[in-house]
Amino acid sequence: MRYPALSRGFNQRWIAYPDYIRMISSPQEAVTALREAVNRPDADAERTRVTVRSGGHCYEDFVCGDDVRVILDVSPMCGLYHDSRMDAWCVEAGATNWHVYSHLYPLSGRALPAGSCYSVGLGGHVTGGGYGLLSRQAGLTVDYLYAVEVAVVTERRTVELVVATRDDDDHDLRNLWWAHTGGGGGNFGLITRFWFRDLPTPPSRVLLTARAWQWKDFTKENFTYLLTAYGEYFRFHQDASTAAGRLFALLALNHVANGTITMVAQVDDDTGDGTEAMRRFLDAVDGDAVPASGPMLYSAAEHAAIPSAWQPRLMPWLTATQALNSSGENRCGKYKSAYLRRPFTSEQIDAMWAYLGHEKYVDFANKQALIQVDSYGSAINDRSADETAVPQRDSILKMQYQVYWNRPSDTDPGDVAKNLAWIRDTYRATFAGTGGVPVIGDITDGCYINYPDTDLNDPEWNSSSDPWSRLYYKHAYPRLQDAKERWDPHNFFRHQQSVQPFTT
Repeated sequence: MRYPALSRGFNQRWIAYPDYIRMISSPQEAVTALREAVNRPDADAERTRVTVRSGGHCYEDFVCGDDVRVILDVSPMCGLYHDSRMDAWCVEAGATNWHVYSHLYPLSGRALPAGSCYSVGLGGHVTGGGYGLLSRQAGLTVDYLYAVEVAVVTERRTVELVVATRDDDDHDLRNLWWAHTGGGGGNFGLITRFWFRDLPTPPSRVLLTARAWQWKDFTKENFTYLLTAYGEYFRFHQDASTAAGRLFALLALNHVANGTITMVAQVDDDTGDGTEAMRRFLDAVDGDAVPASGPMLYSAAEHAAIPSAWQPRLMPWLTATQALNSSGENRCGKYKSAYLRRPFTSEQIDAMWAYLGHEKYVDFANKQALIQVDSYGSAINDRSADETAVPQRDSILKMQYQVYWNRPSDTDPGDVAKNLAWIRDTYRATFAGTGGVPVIGDITDGCYINYPDTDLNDPEWNSSSDPWSRLYYKHAYPRLQDAKERWDPHNFFRHQQSVQPFTT
């Protein structure tokens, strides 16, 4: 009875038909389940992969796909406690963002700077780097990772439970820890537990605003001003010791079919300068040079609407985090990403204006198609590019292209091809000058592995000289391959964009 619900994740585009799904509630159960999966022969030559799921938010078919034989689900393993032996907070891999926020903060007064979507599981979120509304103030999720526990498949095809720490004397173990600080999920083993040290104290109170502009009021000149002002603001406010450097904003450039452009912004006010920082930010992006904004009445992508927050509202940090907590409806989706080191170029702005429904895809009727632009940098950029497996440490903006549709049914046939065409064409047009992707360069700096996009493997959509591995990992990829060679020598954990061992 549970099988239909557990053979899929958040993205209804991908549904698996595995031989079985194993629910795991302890590290020892993880070892037992993985040992069983390793030693059970494939019954179907088309279904050979064993995958791991925590929150089920994978955007591609890396966990749920036609070739999956077994799903190992760690979602029941969601404990959180202080480990005095490690002198660190231990969080099990099945815990979700909201579980950690709502349990860790009341217990300790600390927070893990993670994402805003409540149901995302830490097993995948952490391993891809992890970021959210606190990151400009406190850094990435992985910047606090001290240790990780992983069930690995050895050269002899046995299963071992290994703990790797940041300061381990053993090179291989230290490399295994490092590989989990941005190397992506589903690459090295079955993660059971994380330990975090020196976690930041979140602000006790934040100012939160949510605004919407009507597309019908916008000219191309207004649009150009908004995107330029937004990019320039974060270009020149990269000092996390200031309120302006800690301010986080999320700009949702919805397709014109939606009717609106929306924006959410948050800044802490514990030091008393948050109000002025918020005022200056809103003056910069929502002043006389753009049409008047109004309340945000409808959700955008995976974030809930906050209709009462046009005027910035002062509220406890945890309350504000809960107000934004949403993961959207259960639906199909396609995603793409980009890091920006500089504000948008005029060519990029022209392309976005055209493909959001003004010159291209004018008759496209999907209200759930958008380009999301998040602020980035500040404390994130205080770390070196080699300290973790996240090498993008000098960007100022992070983009996420998104399109959603209902899974085809008898009553709603959907239009998968048209939705995929929109996001692919829009992305390629934005980065037309660099082979259709945000190459490693002066303006752009590749893509985010937690927003996986298998189109990066396809020369039709990526005609640049940067393969998918460089776009995600840059110079870090060979070190990740070294960890893969040592800890998953049989390439047991694999998918379309998994780290590849040097020898296969």
